[in-house]
Amino acid sequence: MSCLKPENATPGKTGPGGLDFNPFEVMEPRSPVLPPKEARNGGRVKAADARPAGLYLPNNNIQTPNMTSPEYVQLSTAAALTLGIMPGKMHRCGCTRCLNLLLTYPEGCRANCAYCGLARHREAERDYADRNFIRVDWPSVPMDQIVDIVAQDPENSPFHRMCISMITHPRSDDDTVTVLKNWTSKIDPATIPISILSNPTTMGRANVQELRDLGADIFTVALDAATPALFDRTRGKGVQSPHTWKKYWEVLLDARDIFGKEKFGAHIIVGMGETEFEILQLVEQLVEMGGHSHMFCFYPEKGSLMDHLPATPRDQWRRVQLGRYLLDYCGAKVKHMKFDSEGRVIDFGLPRAELDMIIDTGIAFRTSGCPGKFAEDISACDRPYGDSPPSDIASYPFAPADVDLRRIRAQLDMQKPGETYEEGDDLEDY
Repeated sequence: MSCLKPENATPGKTGPGGLDFNPFEVMEPRSPVLPPKEARNGGRVKAADARPAGLYLPNNNIQTPNMTSPEYVQLSTAAALTLGIMPGKMHRCGCTRCLNLLLTYPEGCRANCAYCGLARHREAERDYADRNFIRVDWPSVPMDQIVDIVAQDPENSPFHRMCISMITHPRSDDDTVTVLKNWTSKIDPATIPISILSNPTTMGRANVQELRDLGADIFTVALDAATPALFDRTRGKGVQSPHTWKKYWEVLLDARDIFGKEKFGAHIIVGMGETEFEILQLVEQLVEMGGHSHMFCFYPEKGSLMDHLPATPRDQWRRVQLGRYLLDYCGAKVKHMKFDSEGRVIDFGLPRAELDMIIDTGIAFRTSGCPGKFAEDISACDRPYGDSPPSDIASYPFAPADVDLRRIRAQLDMQKPGETYEEGDDLEDY
């Protein structure tokens, strides 16, 4: 049965030109501009050579210190709050269950991905350790300090998982190994499992094997773009960046072979110009390989080459979230779904009553990522508000309450009889 808006219905006015999706022709990044010579490769930071002293908070109006991995790493604001090295709290959630670590160097990431706040073109504007990434600042901390705090009582740690995020840098492969060894020297990977968010461009099969041998539990590849054309436009030659679709898939296949079923996956960003059919085909391909998809809602990162473009309309996002969950965890098939001429899902291929039960759990609309200790389909990597503001939540970092589910159903155009939702109801209740 068809459970969504028919093809000829008036689309929700939430995207470009009143569309309820982001079309390919609209989502064109700006062309990168070459930074001044003195700013390239971390020039300002290395010239000043200010020495780091413990925690460094981005944008604190001092010269960015000369911090480098493996001695220093960056961590998400939510992880810093959970770790107790920064004060504060998150709206409606207890920060995060995943300790996300990011390698750091004065030169920064040498890639130039169009949607990323860490991209190379930002050298002219901001030093690497001061750049925003998935909407938040990432404080820099000595790796030894992080390990010492968690090692005090790992069994009762709020973290269900630790993740090392690599960047495109000549030292990234070796330093990831050092960071991993530092962690496992004091913390048993069986107590807090370890994920690797890889940089395939600099890696080979031997690198993947080494990380598995050293105790990493899950290996992920950030494809991000759902098609080769989008990948090239946003991550490759289109933005003077070194990544290629072919290389990313080579390493993803290596991870499948080495880490095994349910222990590898790919990140995918929704709303950069792909169709819902294309992205759900990719999700199904990963499922058939034995892996998982970890989904992100496109949000225009300030300072990126796509910061002038619209965020993913919520109706498009909810359709893909639900479709992805059905494929990943409910045995659904793309061939049983129906799509309109724009590639939008108009029928998930399941009875309405069954869909209602799945929607009512709320899990399909939570942040997707590597699993934690609750259930295989509930992510440890909850990334609070990494792809949306709290006023318009895309990925819920907590179990959606009834008012949240009413909003989700309204966005899907799948309200129950007599059910209503007015914008702002979820904020008023909290």
